[in-house]
Amino acid sequence: MDCLFCAIINGEIPSKKVYEDDSCYAFLDINPQAPVHCLVVPKTHIASADEIDEQNAQAVAAIFTAIPKIADQLGLQNGYRVVSNIGEDGCQSVKHLHFHILGGKKLSENMA
Repeated sequence: MDCLFCAIINGEIPSKKVYEDDSCYAFLDINPQAPVHCLVVPKTHIASADEIDEQNAQAVAAIFTAIPKIADQLGLQNGYRVVSNIGEDGCQSVKHLHFHILGGKKLSENMA
């Protein structure tokens, strides 16, 4: 498998890690879209939200348990946004499920 995020998780490609536990890995985005922009990925390869099922849902639940801890660590006490892009029309650039944590300023209400 040739997956950028799997290589980052395995330490084959450097990243600016902000959080790691048994289920997920979080690192700063190299092309930030907000003052704080972090990606949270499951350590298990799941291509996108379209592939979440009963067998891998626990990995996704673990991410959503970790997100508030990560946001707090990043100083996002005043709020933040969590986004996951799915497929070509959703602009998913890496085919490994990931959640963007965006914050550090008042974000636009316009999502399109």
